[in-house]
Amino acid sequence: MPYTIALAGKGGSGKTTMAGLLVKYLVRHSKTPILAVDADCNANFNEVLGLEVKDTLGNAREDMKKGVVPGGMTKDIFMEMKLEECMIEAPGFDLVVMGQPEGAGCYCAANSLLAGFMERLANNYPYIVMDNEAGMEHISRLTTKNVDILLIVADTSRRGLQAALRIDDLARSLNIGVGKSYVVINQVKNGLSEKALEMIDTAGLELAGTVPEDETVYNYDFNGQPTIEMPENSPSVQAAFKIFEKIMV
Repeated sequence: MPYTIALAGKGGSGKTTMAGLLVKYLVRHSKTPILAVDADCNANFNEVLGLEVKDTLGNAREDMKKGVVPGGMTKDIFMEMKLEECMIEAPGFDLVVMGQPEGAGCYCAANSLLAGFMERLANNYPYIVMDNEAGMEHISRLTTKNVDILLIVADTSRRGLQAALRIDDLARSLNIGVGKSYVVINQVKNGLSEKALEMIDTAGLELAGTVPEDETVYNYDFNGQPTIEMPENSPSVQAAFKIFEKIMV
């Protein structure tokens, strides 16, 4: 079975950037191949990883619903073919993007398709890194379940930390099979306040570490450069790698 790390957090906390740095860390330490999963309907994990998305699992399902199945091909075989086409290959890792249904509607079908796809491919990868959508919907829909590590990313704001603690509390209450939960505080300027440390300690959530505010992240993002390509001597990369060394036993 693969070692699965799922990332969660409030929008704007740097969750996807952290997921990209985790992939970078795993590749750097030859912990490959990795299955990178973008389970966010607002997909942008590929941009962090420097990959172009040509198709998604959501699009594959929409094609099947519209009856775009070649003559003589069963729906099962068609979906198998479409799912394979959704896989994006890169050195050391592959990426699959959940995507979303056309127009308004429930994401449950796309979630189920993603879960089935991951289960079928699980034994091909020793590591899975799943970038989830912001907030808690992915947990309440049970998209995130049976993971070894739930890495919750928060910024330094009180609301960001409260969101992280609520995500952890929901994961515990639903008993979705999380081996260990950690919180990472991102974009830190002058260390954490005593109040922040008290909130984390009271909630019983372990602090994996902090990542400093880093101009390199902003510059790469603003210029459309994949943040996975940031130099390893960047403060944020060094801090993230230290965290991953701690949690990846």
